[in-house]
Amino acid sequence: MTREGRPWTFAALCIMVIAMTVLLFGLSWGPADALTPVYFAAYLLIGACIFGPDGKWPSLAQAAAFLLPGVVLALLALLGAGFWCGLWLLGLPGWGVLLARWPTEGRLPTTRILTFLGLLVVGSLVLVLTGFYLFLFAPAVLLLPVISLVRVAHPYYREKPLRPALEIFLAAAAVVLAIALPNQPGSWTSLFTYAGGATVAGLMIGYWATRTPLRFAQRRVNHGVRL
Repeated sequence: MTREGRPWTFAALCIMVIAMTVLLFGLSWGPADALTPVYFAAYLLIGACIFGPDGKWPSLAQAAAFLLPGVVLALLALLGAGFWCGLWLLGLPGWGVLLARWPTEGRLPTTRILTFLGLLVVGSLVLVLTGFYLFLFAPAVLLLPVISLVRVAHPYYREKPLRPALEIFLAAAAVVLAIALPNQPGSWTSLFTYAGGATVAGLMIGYWATRTPLRFAQRRVNHGVRL
């Protein structure tokens, strides 16, 4: 994968934080089925940030692995089985990165899938507990504009102004929405606090997905012969 074709992971992460803030706000005012358009819009935008830069359509297996969990969880939400699709959004940028790096000649390693699911559980706990105990994570959403501005200093981003401009806009939008939207009725935890938890979870999973190798290093035995 060329540098130009790499997923726009940070932009996808900002979209996820925006979507989580809007969904949490909407859940306090109406039924879950009314939020379906927001959920799928965020899903498709994240997919565009992940698979779009490469300039090629994802394979059928990649598309199925990316879309199927979201569709199933959305159907469960419509059936009244809980809004678990919202928590799935936390890991969607990282999941998309794993799929975008999926070698076409092989399969995604089981250990990577299990590690991702473990991090998704941790991220979900971070989001939930941020509203009760982990208040120190609340200001984390303010890191998004800082990170986007720091990235502009890289020579690559100065040559490609569209990507940093989009990242700065999305990061600023995430902060503005987290501050401007009113709190849930009867709740003493602000959306700003939950946006911070979503930011921490998204950064954790996204960083792991972009940095972890998909293949285990092969061992050298018998004078350099790889097994």
